[in-house]
Amino acid sequence: MWINNIIDHIKLPFRKEKELFSSLYEILGFYPHNIEYYRQALMHKSIGRRNDKGKPLNNERLEFLGDAILDAIVGHIVYSQYEGKREGFLTNTRSKLVSRETLGKLANEMGLSQLILSAGRSNSHNSYVGGNAFEALVGAIYLDRGYDACMWFWENRVLGKYINIDKVAFKEVNFKSKLLEWSQKNKVRMEYRMLKQKLDDNGSPIFSFQVVIEGIEGERGSGYSKKEAQQLASKETLQKLKREPQFVDAIFKAKSDRTKMEETPTMLVPDPEKEQEDFIIEQPAKPASSEHSEKSDKSAYAETPDNSEKSESSEKSDLSDDFDLSDISHKEKSREDIIAEAEAAAFAEA
Repeated sequence: MWINNIIDHIKLPFRKEKELFSSLYEILGFYPHNIEYYRQALMHKSIGRRNDKGKPLNNERLEFLGDAILDAIVGHIVYSQYEGKREGFLTNTRSKLVSRETLGKLANEMGLSQLILSAGRSNSHNSYVGGNAFEALVGAIYLDRGYDACMWFWENRVLGKYINIDKVAFKEVNFKSKLLEWSQKNKVRMEYRMLKQKLDDNGSPIFSFQVVIEGIEGERGSGYSKKEAQQLASKETLQKLKREPQFVDAIFKAKSDRTKMEETPTMLVPDPEKEQEDFIIEQPAKPASSEHSEKSDKSAYAETPDNSEKSESSEKSDLSDDFDLSDISHKEKSREDIIAEAEAAAFAEA
């Protein structure tokens, strides 16, 4: 084996570094040559450290490097493991193995998350911080020991011990269903837009789709079937939703603009006090007269049909214009019923 652990152990630095070296040995299976690479891989940007030249000291650059190395290593392993499988299967399997969720779980299970230096609270359950640190660790291994050491670490310390590659490869994750569920839950409009369809060198059709949410363009995907292309486009769009808050903001702004345009004018909420005033029948002011004249008026009203008809006609005109209970009554009253009620109320006051 290319790793000589005995020699490495003899070269351990002073006591204050032993704890970090021992923890890394438990994770890596070998001791670091240059501990500074690994120390930087464990520095989250929130701690705000800088070097002598004023440049930030954190794991972001190592994360970038480790991401590229992981893609190459896992791609090589998947390619060798599954002979004859199509590109779509290989790509999907690699994507699941190097996803932020998978790497975050690995960081927790291997004890890497507990070593991360951060200004925030515990990162043991944060898949982004843990997953990013895992990628940075791979970048540190590459700079410290080279590509072969990275391959050895993945094959001997990850596969078999923490990951069953066959279960990952053949487990179907329905990304399209997950994206549709998210869209429905948030009441946003989503569609799959076909970009193109062509034939490869062997005459097999290749489809390309793009996810569009509320008119905002999402990610694209290509495959040998529409389902495969839409699945890949859905997966990449889900990743974008997680990683880019501005993408989410743009979607909900577009949704807000659309719903405002679709709103229809509605009636103002009635004033309950005003409605109550409308129910009151205003009585005409009584002229100053004797009791005899009041009785005479009543007698004349009762005995003169012409006056009665004229009064009824006048009341019909006034009531039909101003008094309508159809908006609050379960059953609409006829005009005759309303007049009869008005007359009864007038006589009661008299």
